[in-house]
Amino acid sequence: QVQLVESGGGLVETGGSLRLSCVASGSRFSFTFNVMGWYRQAPGKQREYVAHITSGGSTKYADSVNGRFTISREGPKNAVYLQMNSLKPEDTAVYYCASGARVLAGADGRPYDFAYWGQGTQVTVSS
Repeated sequence: QVQLVESGGGLVETGGSLRLSCVASGSRFSFTFNVMGWYRQAPGKQREYVAHITSGGSTKYADSVNGRFTISREGPKNAVYLQMNSLKPEDTAVYYCASGARVLAGADGRPYDFAYWGQGTQVTVSS
């Protein structure tokens, strides 16, 4: 089994910053070969892609966060991070970490069909 645990969410004012963390563990987990992704779900909306990072360190972002968010990974700690700057009220959502993508890159360059998800961490940006 694989476990993903997110942390770092909270309440922040518009223009502020937060850093989310996701630590992976489990006997079936191989951080080295995993694409790691961040997704978010706002109230009443579908879960949406935010960013992902490959095992080689390549990154991709949703247009809505490009230039404001940065995804990174730290192998020895089996951790992936999401640095979020210049936050906006529309960034308010539950943020989820994901791993074990069965499709590493679709036609849009994004990974799909993740096998494992964390429990999520709430990010609230006040106006």
